[in-house]
Amino acid sequence: MRVLRRGAAPIRRAAYQNDCRAVPDATPTPKRQTDIYLAGAAGAKPRVPVDPARLEADASRAMSAAAYAYVAGGAGSEETVRANRRAFERRRLVPRVLRDVSVRDTSVELFGRRLPSPLVVSPVGVLELAHPDADLAVARAAASLGIPMVFSSQASVPMEACAGAMHTSPRWFQLYWSRDDELVESFARRAEACGCDAIVVTLDTTLLGWRPRDLELGHLPFLRGQGIAQYTSDPVFMRKLAEPLPGAAPARVRPTAAAVRTLLAMARAVPGGALRNLRTGTARAAVRRFVATYSRPSLTWADLPFLRARTRLPIVLKGILHPDDARRALDAGVDGVWVSNHGGRQVDGSIAAVDALPAIVEAVGGRAPVLMDGGVRGGADVVRALALGARAVGVGRPYVYGLALAGEAGVREVLANLVAEFELTMALAGCRSVSEIDRGCLVELH
Repeated sequence: MRVLRRGAAPIRRAAYQNDCRAVPDATPTPKRQTDIYLAGAAGAKPRVPVDPARLEADASRAMSAAAYAYVAGGAGSEETVRANRRAFERRRLVPRVLRDVSVRDTSVELFGRRLPSPLVVSPVGVLELAHPDADLAVARAAASLGIPMVFSSQASVPMEACAGAMHTSPRWFQLYWSRDDELVESFARRAEACGCDAIVVTLDTTLLGWRPRDLELGHLPFLRGQGIAQYTSDPVFMRKLAEPLPGAAPARVRPTAAAVRTLLAMARAVPGGALRNLRTGTARAAVRRFVATYSRPSLTWADLPFLRARTRLPIVLKGILHPDDARRALDAGVDGVWVSNHGGRQVDGSIAAVDALPAIVEAVGGRAPVLMDGGVRGGADVVRALALGARAVGVGRPYVYGLALAGEAGVREVLANLVAEFELTMALAGCRSVSEIDRGCLVELH
């Protein structure tokens, strides 16, 4: 056992840690911060970097080149990815002093639940690229902190398995509206059955954006059977594998070593056993049907009543960047608006999400909650988004980097750090609760 020395007297590490924890808390800081410092006094450091830049850098070394490109990459020249960060950096907090912030309330109410913080785990697909436990690790970490997780349509683990791991903790489901309405209805039924509090319809990915990092590697994980677990666990999708795809001719692929590896990856990814899938062609059929049904570029406002008639859950539209679209969403009877540019992954040169936020908040006028994501890297970003009118704020890439470095524990540390920094920043800005964070907390640099 490692021995620390205080003066000349040897002290065992466990005993020293217990002694530290017995010290009265003289400064009412968030427990997360206190725990880190007390663990450090006993010789332990955080599992994952606290600094956002170092977190990403370490994760980039831990992930394969293809995995990191998929997670970190953006559309085109990645101008929108950079714009998301610059938009936060232009907005400066103006702390107020001599306010009693010894008692703080970080909770918010959303879709009938009182949540411990305004943080939401945004949907990220193909998490198996970062860690074998994938969505299941994220679900457990989010549940341990009471943070809602939005299950991705492009998950590596079916929503039912993640819901089971979360017990009563809040969870939502993100819907990519496919070409198959029967499949859309099935997804909605499953989301209700596994206790989701809302359905988040992602609108900005009816076509896959131009992503040079992935294109240069020729890497699309779905073609290897990755990230399609919601589909291969769905009875409607699997029932239709034997049906012909309209207008689809079998793709002819030259039998290279890489093609064989791709076929084996498909066979392992689809339920039923690799040998059976190879023998029956089930894996290839599943991937081909996914590709044929995944996105629906013909989706319009006229389609929304179809979903509204088939679920009791609140419906949130994600990918809203124009105030007129926000107004139309409310006219269509949706229950929330999520301001997002898909983390800069869809349209190069798009408006930054936080730049779009104020006009959308004004257009909504308090009639429904407004959420946002895009470029969130720390607790101060959460405060800034709330000051601009967001009810809750989604985080994406940072928790994936934590997943890549330390699995469930890494995700938990990243999320706990964000919540703790949010609480500290809120208090140091002079606010005791989320309700006190408003536009007066900010100035914008020009």
